[in-house]
Amino acid sequence: MVPPPASAPVLRFAPSPNGLLHLGHAYSALLNFDLARQIGGRFLLRIEDIDLARSQPRFVEAILADLRWLGLAWEEPVRRQSEHFAEYQAAAAKLEAMGLLYPCFASRTEIEAAAGPSPKTDPDGAPLYPGLWRGADPAELRRRKQAGEPFAMRLDMARALEAAGGPLAWSRFDPAAPSQLAQHKAGPARWGDAVIVRKETPTSYHLSVVADDALQGVTHVVRGADLEAAADLHRLLQALLGLPSPAYHHHKLLSDPQGRKLSKSLGAPSLAQLRRDGATPQDVRRMVGMGE
Repeated sequence: MVPPPASAPVLRFAPSPNGLLHLGHAYSALLNFDLARQIGGRFLLRIEDIDLARSQPRFVEAILADLRWLGLAWEEPVRRQSEHFAEYQAAAAKLEAMGLLYPCFASRTEIEAAAGPSPKTDPDGAPLYPGLWRGADPAELRRRKQAGEPFAMRLDMARALEAAGGPLAWSRFDPAAPSQLAQHKAGPARWGDAVIVRKETPTSYHLSVVADDALQGVTHVVRGADLEAAADLHRLLQALLGLPSPAYHHHKLLSDPQGRKLSKSLGAPSLAQLRRDGATPQDVRRMVGMGE
């Protein structure tokens, strides 16, 4: 098989190794893989393992085994985010040098208390940050840092929007017609002063995925509808960091018999279990609505 040219479209499947893959993951992986083949593109696998407390090597091996069983093939080497913290720190440092990040020492309990009993929430359902450490006394910040207190780095949303220089939009596409793009107005303000560098990790999902997509030349992002709101914040970060913006498709989410999104935490059957029970890759395609 002749590999696609370097200038070909690039798609990626990027699971987190904090559990076993289930049918929802299979659906997303197959959509990306099939579309890459359809448009003569490249297919990448990325392991998003910045959460060192939950990520486990055995889950990485299980992911590789499951995807190979499904018939997927990807370019090597596989990018593992835990090996690239220095790159994310450099991106954060650029934002900080622009005056767009500030330290936040507040705990989740303190934020919830300050937000009040009926707070506005961000797209993830968390209370919008009430600005506890925005504009804090520099001497107090130095004191806390010198004392070794953990802190997150938050994006000053108002300053960031001003620095972006105007309204933002990201491109939406339909896999049935991937070359036809529709512009979708971005609303990053609904995220408030989002965490860009976490207390326990030198990056965040938002920062690392934006950096990786740019570094890997990803042109088409296919991911679940639960991440559609994230595209607004990602588009802002791309603008601030001078990075290209891929086109996005946010696919439907698969549900269990109770109508809940399939998830590891709710005990969705794993692909490994389905395989042990005798399922075939063709059965999986039928289960996710991609086969006869």
